[in-house]
Amino acid sequence: MSTVRACFSLIGLLFCVLIIIPVQTIMIPIGGKKASLAPRLFFASLSRIFGIRIDIIGQPTTLAPTLYVSNHISWLDIFVFGGILRGSFVARGDLKGWPIFGYLSTLQQTVFVDRDSPVRAGKQLDQLSERLQADDSLILFPEGTSSPGTKVLPFKSSLFAVAERWTEDRPLYIQPMSLSYTAINGMPLTRHYRPYVGWYGDMDLPPHFWQLLKLGRLTATIEFHDPISTTNMTSRKKMSAQCQQTIAASVERLHGWDRAA
Repeated sequence: MSTVRACFSLIGLLFCVLIIIPVQTIMIPIGGKKASLAPRLFFASLSRIFGIRIDIIGQPTTLAPTLYVSNHISWLDIFVFGGILRGSFVARGDLKGWPIFGYLSTLQQTVFVDRDSPVRAGKQLDQLSERLQADDSLILFPEGTSSPGTKVLPFKSSLFAVAERWTEDRPLYIQPMSLSYTAINGMPLTRHYRPYVGWYGDMDLPPHFWQLLKLGRLTATIEFHDPISTTNMTSRKKMSAQCQQTIAASVERLHGWDRAA
């Protein structure tokens, strides 16, 4: 039964891809909110096809522009956040070369960055600034990698420099978000199942992708925390530290039962 379900999910994914590519190719030159509508519908549809229920605590800010900041667990995070937020992801540069995923990321207007290249750092920050100045919100995973999801890895503060150097008359807002996958088929997601959901280390994508499709219905819990304004905090290291502490405390609360299991 799990294999049959996975096959239907895969067919649904391919169907959505065939629809979104021509639609978004037309929408990108138009720009603005219309260009972000198709990716949101696409990711929301994939969440439904993959059987992901999203429980939300708090609410995303309506202030703009916003730099959304979250911990990172799996490639599934893209579906979860992409379906509920009007914003583009900030991703590592090598993702652009991935088959299918790279092209879809481009259509979603993802900003690709190379964290290990100091030479390109200035140009990348300029690119992020231009997007934020145009009222495009961005979604950032400051850990720089994914993890099993039971704890938050140290944040890299380098990309917070886009907020540190913000010079507009209006403030830039930073909203921390905590993400946890908390249940599978209505039962608590224990440590045994975390490698099936989290994608980290040297895991190969194709087998992980297929295994997760067979797994069952997941519950993703997102907690939106109070946004931080650049008028109240200007140091990138302080912004990074506050976001990490807020997100880590939330993830700790959500997984209290997991440690006891």
